[in-house]
Amino acid sequence: MKITFYISLLLAGLHAVAHGQLPPSHHNGHDPNEPKHRMHHRGEAIACLKLVPNNADFAFQFFKEVTLEAPNKNIFFSPVSISTAFAMLALGARSTTQTQILEGLTFNLTEIQEKEIHEGFHNLYHMLSHPENGVQLNMGNALFLTEKLKPQKKFLDDAKALYQLEAFTTDFNSPTEAEKQINDYVERKTHGKITNLVKDMDPQTVMLLVSFVFFKSNWEKPFKPEHTEEREFFVDAETTVKVPMMHQTGRFDFYFDEELSCTVVRLHYNGSATAFLVLPAKGKMNQLEQTLVKETIQKWSDHLFQSLVSLYFPKFSISGSYEITNTLSKMGIVDVFTDQADLSGITGTTELKVSKVVHKAALDVDERGTEAAAATAAEIVTMSLPPTIEFNHPFLMLIFDRDTNSTLFIGKIVNPTITS
Repeated sequence: MKITFYISLLLAGLHAVAHGQLPPSHHNGHDPNEPKHRMHHRGEAIACLKLVPNNADFAFQFFKEVTLEAPNKNIFFSPVSISTAFAMLALGARSTTQTQILEGLTFNLTEIQEKEIHEGFHNLYHMLSHPENGVQLNMGNALFLTEKLKPQKKFLDDAKALYQLEAFTTDFNSPTEAEKQINDYVERKTHGKITNLVKDMDPQTVMLLVSFVFFKSNWEKPFKPEHTEEREFFVDAETTVKVPMMHQTGRFDFYFDEELSCTVVRLHYNGSATAFLVLPAKGKMNQLEQTLVKETIQKWSDHLFQSLVSLYFPKFSISGSYEITNTLSKMGIVDVFTDQADLSGITGTTELKVSKVVHKAALDVDERGTEAAAATAAEIVTMSLPPTIEFNHPFLMLIFDRDTNSTLFIGKIVNPTITS
């Protein structure tokens, strides 16, 4: 009988959001005025470029599966958190188990070698953990394991070097103490944003893997709190709720996608973070979420243009907590959850399988981003009234890191008054 262990993935996004994803960098040549740290980052970006299309494919495939499992509900998760944790798990997987994990992450193993995948994630991790000024993005992985379980030195060394893994000894025979140790670690690492990640643990647990992302930034163009007012949000044909609606008139990156009947507005955060706010026409959300692919994001990026807009966007806090074992199984990652699992690269034996994968994510959106922004923007005054875009019915919020073209967060906000 296989020994089981949990994987807990979590993401905390604090009043924040990230940068233009799949769109390439604005400049390809060398800029003599470019800071040295950015030039160094560009070298790392080249190293992780191979991961970009695969990570994007995984993000949107996972989103489709989750929306099918939880229709008409708020959704919020971090694709990069999930894919990074499972790439690290693949370090300790062998044979079919390893192949399923890497192919489930959408890698074609005839086109990219396992070594390249790990090196790419290592560089991605380093870049995301050292973002530009203005963005705080902390990522990490931790392994909690029983004292009797001795991990292979090579696995620990590789996981520490490539994925900054921290390892801790935990007494799972005392579940209350084990849960407190793990939850305290998670709460500390996410600045109090994620609490009580694990509970009611299986007494058979011998190892628990935690992956976390904490994101915090300010809007490049903050909303003024005095312009926020209570307005109606139409959840569905029968349900209307009152929400604090932020308001700002100015020039925004804007595009209307006629094919998908949706309006796209791009808002920047300070640093390397960008949010795509996507408002489908009423009744078109299902079509949008089931046809969303990386090429769609690229098309939006290519067609965005600056337009004077009166923008209304809700102030909200949401979180998502998912047991994603079933979702990943549908995407081809099967054996690792069964007695067929081969994780012998972790412990040297095959008596180990993953029993549960928990992913928890949280996001707060307000006028400033996270804290008061230092910069002030001049108000734009116009003689004629600009068009109004009001996010007053279900919409998508996609958060990207511009420097690495990474999908940090994907959210579907059906009801902004429901926090979890």
